[in-house]
Amino acid sequence: MKNYTLNFRTVFRIQTMKINYKYLKIEKAGHVATVTLNRPEKLNTLSADLMQEIIDASRGFHEDEETRVIIFTGAGRCFSAGVDLTDKKNFDRIAQASNLMKLRLLKLGPRMLRAIYEIDQITIAAVNGVAVGGGACIAAACDFRVGADDCRVGYPEVGIGMNLSWVALPMCVNLIGPARAKKMVILAKREKADTLLAWGFLDEVVPTAGLMKAAHAMADQFAAKPPVAAQMVKRSVNAIASALDQAIMHMDADQFLLTTKTEDYLEGVAAFLEKREPSFKGN
Repeated sequence: MKNYTLNFRTVFRIQTMKINYKYLKIEKAGHVATVTLNRPEKLNTLSADLMQEIIDASRGFHEDEETRVIIFTGAGRCFSAGVDLTDKKNFDRIAQASNLMKLRLLKLGPRMLRAIYEIDQITIAAVNGVAVGGGACIAAACDFRVGADDCRVGYPEVGIGMNLSWVALPMCVNLIGPARAKKMVILAKREKADTLLAWGFLDEVVPTAGLMKAAHAMADQFAAKPPVAAQMVKRSVNAIASALDQAIMHMDADQFLLTTKTEDYLEGVAAFLEKREPSFKGN
């Protein structure tokens, strides 16, 4: 009888393959993994459960030395339409919590973005359809972004009287610069692919039908490079670019609590639901 010895790497690969996520689909081919947000019937909106799965999957890649590049995309016609506003269980929990616990519960989104940002491997967002709010934040947290020519990306928060939280604002500024970030976030419009490419938010724009092919072509280029050197460069660049992020944005959850207590916030939400233009008073 043969004596089989399982080392740590082998055990981890077996365990990883057995993980069954409810809202994520993870596929691996060679040195490239594809993580698909898999709630197409909900436009891949970010429920608390989906965000926790993204955190778990992102952290899991820290122990995966075979994978060198990770592609994030969305199932169906949309990358992600942002936070799931129908996630009643999560919103009821936040509403009933003390202010102290509210601040802690509101850190789920920032933890998700940080988990993506700190993935060791090179990350690529393949942006299909719409990526707004939290969806835009996920794309910005990746190292590179390939967009379908009909994709739209935007941050709608200010349009309903909220700040852009999740420590996501510095990521946007680092990609497109301060003036364009102010324009994109304050005006809260969904920008077109050609504009996003010109601004530097997208690195490449391709026909919709060729999106995943283009993302995998980019992934193959990075996967062919020596992973130790490539990942060292990634970590160093991220450290330089985000050195002051936490120091500057540590209170954005507090700002969120403040903005959601204003009359303008109530007006913004009402206008959104009633499909009309809001009338903000500064209250």
